[in-house]
Amino acid sequence: MQKAKQQSALSVLMDYAGRRRVLTYLSWVLSAVSALIALAPFIFVWLIVREVLSADGNFAAVQGELALYGWWAVGSALISMLIYFAALMCSHVAAFRVASNMRKRTMRHLATLPVGFMSSLGSGRVRRIVNESSGATETYLAHQLPDMAGAFATPVGMLVLLFVFDWRLGLLSLIPTLLGFIIMAKMTGKSMAEKMKEYQNSLERMNNEAVEYVRGVPVVKTFGQTVFSFKRFKGSIDEYHKWVVAYTKSLMWPMVAFTTAVNCVFVPLIIAGLCFTAGGVDSTFLLNLIFYIIFTPIISVTLMRVMFMSENNMIVNDALSRIDSLLSIKPLEVPGSPASPRDNSVRFENVTFAYDGAERNALDGISMDIGAGETVALVGPSGGGKTTAAGLIARFWDTKSGAVQLGGVNVKDIAKEQLNDTVAYVFQDSHLLKTSIFENVRMGRPSATRAEVMAALHDAQCDDILQKFPEGADTVIGAKGVYLSGGEQQRIAIARVMLKNASVLVLDEATAFADPENEAAVQRAFERLKAGRTVIMIAHRLTTVQNADKIYVLKDGKVAEQGTHGELMQKKGLYNEMYEEYRTSISWKVGGAAC
Repeated sequence: MQKAKQQSALSVLMDYAGRRRVLTYLSWVLSAVSALIALAPFIFVWLIVREVLSADGNFAAVQGELALYGWWAVGSALISMLIYFAALMCSHVAAFRVASNMRKRTMRHLATLPVGFMSSLGSGRVRRIVNESSGATETYLAHQLPDMAGAFATPVGMLVLLFVFDWRLGLLSLIPTLLGFIIMAKMTGKSMAEKMKEYQNSLERMNNEAVEYVRGVPVVKTFGQTVFSFKRFKGSIDEYHKWVVAYTKSLMWPMVAFTTAVNCVFVPLIIAGLCFTAGGVDSTFLLNLIFYIIFTPIISVTLMRVMFMSENNMIVNDALSRIDSLLSIKPLEVPGSPASPRDNSVRFENVTFAYDGAERNALDGISMDIGAGETVALVGPSGGGKTTAAGLIARFWDTKSGAVQLGGVNVKDIAKEQLNDTVAYVFQDSHLLKTSIFENVRMGRPSATRAEVMAALHDAQCDDILQKFPEGADTVIGAKGVYLSGGEQQRIAIARVMLKNASVLVLDEATAFADPENEAAVQRAFERLKAGRTVIMIAHRLTTVQNADKIYVLKDGKVAEQGTHGELMQKKGLYNEMYEEYRTSISWKVGGAAC
């Protein structure tokens, strides 16, 4: 797929189709045959008109011919429809296989990428690329390519018929057609392709920002913020609105001209009829004129189909380009000879990391030593690099320079499966799937027995959650109005981590949105969870890190201070300043009265 830029869109799609590509080619042939047969009813209608005119009022003499031509017209129309239906059957089978293979290949590739890439691209953007881009190719293969074959076969048959009856009228019929082609070429050229790309980009940004907006609703409720806090979401809507209005206005007059041209094919014919019959009416010419008036509306239909096919071809090219943008992302390096960590210690050796497109490093040469079984806290101002550092342990990203070691082994040299089993991550906003509580927990270790899952739920202080529901652990989250609070979701997520039984635990602001009652339960669960494990805590509530074996204060991607709580308080540095500010903030009550 990385060669998509050198290949045509069709050749790329046929690569995905595999053995089903023959069905695509067959659909073109059938569609072209159907389009040619669809012209036959017009000939039979013309023959019926000829018989009516020649009967001179004696319709009984031509009744047999009229019935015969009528049945031939109906029969050819039905045959055309059946052949077209067969063409669509073939094209749909191939299109479904292409869309399926495209999604499978993309998802398999996504599984090899660093987890952190999702935060940089945005889950809404990735989901839209995978679903809608592959969906665009499905429509293109299933309908538009067969229709395109028919649209090209139709003019061939039309040209033959236009010049068979009266070449003068045939040439006149082509004047509006050529005019329509010129206008269409202006609308669907390179500028149109660029506009289509801008349109898809605008939709992509708006979709991504909408996802982030919905995810941020709990923050709005917690801190009383308004919708105007989500300026990026509102900005993406305003940008989309501005672009669509401007684009529509720019195409208004060209589209009016095109529609007028392709729908007034009969105008030159009427003028020609008046001119050619000025000296007297020729019955043969009149009969031919009637045929052209009946037949030429097909030209406008065909041109409209060709125009929309040109636009859809641009959409498919853009869709393949977006799929390729995912497939071209470099996956995580797989170690040739995987090594196993000796213990649960974690070590950062002069680690530097920068996000793609960032102007400065998120981490700038940091070094940290975390002994096996220790509890270490990462604190500091927002944007200091705490979450980034923790993510490097689980290979959410890979370092630009330096090394992150787990048990004396570079995490890049540990097999992905073993690293995933060794390191567990509890986020501040854990997401649960719409399935039972039991299945959500068992995701931590799919081979676990029911007894082991229930034990993990008990250790994670989830007994009160299960008692609320008649079905207990088998309650489906999100069904029949069953929803959990943020703190309850965290405890379910902790149960999952307990069942996983990883030896290194990363807690990223895990109690940020929990109410006091839930926070107490979460903290009790954490105490059980920490036993015998190496724990890296990211926290803004500094009262939760006082008992940590060591505290690292990160600021601007560097380690500003390190030590125990007591040592850092004695230094009177950044940590002391942060701690005093935090203690002052929690001593206030609403209305300004001190606690």
